[in-house]
Amino acid sequence: MRDKDSQPKDWKEARRRRALELQERGWKQGDIAEALGISPAAVSQWVSQARAQGAAAWRAKPRPREPRKLTREQFEALPELLSHGAEAYGFCGDVWTCARVATVIRREFGVSYHKAHVSRLLQQLRWTPQLPIERAAQRNEQVIQRWRTLIWPELEKRR
Repeated sequence: MRDKDSQPKDWKEARRRRALELQERGWKQGDIAEALGISPAAVSQWVSQARAQGAAAWRAKPRPREPRKLTREQFEALPELLSHGAEAYGFCGDVWTCARVATVIRREFGVSYHKAHVSRLLQQLRWTPQLPIERAAQRNEQVIQRWRTLIWPELEKRR
């Protein structure tokens, strides 16, 4: 009787295992490919892996993955993280953009989102894109007003 670990976990493992069994019985790679409905190149790769890795080469290799989305708890914790401000996370200027929020989510929770999807997350939280509240320190209101009243109308006339 076979132990539980020697059983294939899915049809792909079973197919690889069967290909290796047929190869051990002396079947040619082309015949194995035809019998299992796969390419001869796949059989060749599986046989080479079996030579290099041994009998367990037919096993699926676990692929490390990051979580695909935030859990409910992480999603609910997001406003608290963002309330500290963008500068607390090393950004220049205290403005949250979707790209910056995506970076914080990746750093804090290990979950990657595209910046376009982050805007949807922020809408669910009833957050809006932030605009800077403060004006630039070097802003000169008198010069701006003069430009608007004297220079801008002249530029409009030329156009």
